[in-house]
Amino acid sequence: MFPPVSEQIALLTRGAVDLHVKAELEARLEESRKTGKPLRVKAGFDPTRPDLHLGHAVLLSKMRQFQDLGHEAILLVGEFTAMVGDPTGKNDARPRLSRAEVQESAKSYTEQAFKILDRNKTIIRSNSEWLDKLTPTDIVELMAKMTVSRMLERNDFSQRFEAGRPIYQHEFLYPLLQGYDSVALGNDIELGGTDQLFNLLVGRDLMSKYGQRPQMVLTTPLLEGIDAKVENGVVVGAKMSKSADNYIGLTESPLTMFRKVMQIDDEVIFRYFELLSSLSNEAIAKLKADKAGGRDPREIKALFGKEIVTRFHDAQAALAAEEEFKKIYSADAIPDNVEEKTLTTDGPTLWIAKALSATGLVKSTGEGKRLVEQGGVEVDKVRITDGNFQLERGKKYLLRVGSKNRRFVYVVVAP
Repeated sequence: MFPPVSEQIALLTRGAVDLHVKAELEARLEESRKTGKPLRVKAGFDPTRPDLHLGHAVLLSKMRQFQDLGHEAILLVGEFTAMVGDPTGKNDARPRLSRAEVQESAKSYTEQAFKILDRNKTIIRSNSEWLDKLTPTDIVELMAKMTVSRMLERNDFSQRFEAGRPIYQHEFLYPLLQGYDSVALGNDIELGGTDQLFNLLVGRDLMSKYGQRPQMVLTTPLLEGIDAKVENGVVVGAKMSKSADNYIGLTESPLTMFRKVMQIDDEVIFRYFELLSSLSNEAIAKLKADKAGGRDPREIKALFGKEIVTRFHDAQAALAAEEEFKKIYSADAIPDNVEEKTLTTDGPTLWIAKALSATGLVKSTGEGKRLVEQGGVEVDKVRITDGNFQLERGKKYLLRVGSKNRRFVYVVVAP
């Protein structure tokens, strides 16, 4: 029923950051092969942000890998804990949500999650099922299993404590309640982002203290945005987020998704392959070798773009997006809706910098002249570098500025 343990480990650890503990995971995978019983794999979310992007897809894709290997996936809706507010990564208390707000966001989240997870093989639970039932005595017993000093090991808590900023008592409850979810579910392993490592390990500790076999913990990285770069062999940049406008949304149009993939740095794209692609490690290594051997990186990015569009739309949409992208953004492509402007001149010619300024392609003639001299302007698909270039009266020209963010205009110099 299950593939060999070595094959499972190779797939499940690809792109992972933390694994507590690898030897335990190997042992339980071997046990599941012998007994035919799948591992129970938990990933929880607080539905505070209903719009998902590829950054969220990293964790969900890891969960899908467990599903494809035959294991049981539990998608836990943090209905109760979302009303508490996760303090992870926050310098101040996170706003608390009403139950109605949480439930509405959860519907949107789960529908988008099923673009990645197998709906028929996913168990959805809500932690309000058991957390709503905890008595004050139960909560006191739960709190007694963790010290304040252990809580202050968290960077966000320790930083606020040292800076004299308030830490509210309900925030200390959050990691305990998340950990208690694992006690209630009795899962074998919990997945989360690297920013959740502390909370996940609390769950591992609590399971032991409640007399259960402790869960294993596997974390996935926080995906950098499409504006990230590689410096000294390391991917650097802000994590993908809607607020930073460096994201690829799961519900965006096929062309928008494909276009944004093509904007990713030629080296950073391999980070996306490793974290999100269904290609094997060997196939990704071959793509790296192909690029080193001179293959056009745009071809490689297009492969990832088509895979992502196919996953969240369909194969036909992916092919259409690629063709539309080539039509609009390829080096020789001219958009269908290029504006045409008629300009007048007192003499027999019109200075190129004045034409660029008059059409709004640049802010001033000085900027236009510099752009020409820097090689950033084409006239009728021919790059010009003469800052004093003249357009003749009575003729029509196609002007283009920029390379990545290209802009066009037809100019008619009135006779």
